Amino acid sequence: MTSEQIGYRGPTACAAAGITYRQLDYWARTGLVEPSVRSAHGSGTQRLYSFRDVVVLKIVKRFLDTGVSLQNIRTTVQHLRESGFRDLERMTLMSDGATVYECTSPDEVHALLQGGQGIFGIAVGVVWRDVENALSQLHGERVDTGETLVGHNPADELARRRNRAV
Repeated sequence: MTSEQIGYRGPTACAAAGITYRQLDYWARTGLVEPSVRSAHGSGTQRLYSFRDVVVLKIVKRFLDTGVSLQNIRTTVQHLRESGFRDLERMTLMSDGATVYECTSPDEVHALLQGGQGIFGIAVGVVWRDVENALSQLHGERVDTGETLVGHNPADELARRRNRAV
């Protein structure tokens, strides 16, 4: 099953990205990071986030933790969205605290560092693998059938049995 066929509910996305449900809800309502699989419409419906959405949530969290303004993060997320998240896994996002730069080669990273100001970077591939690892321990949902997909956590035998009984 491909990652496009699996969605993650809000609590799972929060756990994998290291954010609170309040942050997730606020970011979805304000359009910062909206769920690309299924948005909430009305009471009782569940948002469903894609794997890439969860990676972006974790990137947003890392930028916030380092002091980048929400406005600059919003611009970065919009840029990533417009570029179709192409080569996301091979990208490095760099920031001087005021501006966020997309670097796809070591030369671009080196050129930024030559400026002499303090720069920090997020290797998106590392975030990608962190999210992959976290989600492998959590539950996903098949987009087509809504079936719960149990993570690879061996301690969750009860959930696996419940899933088989359905």
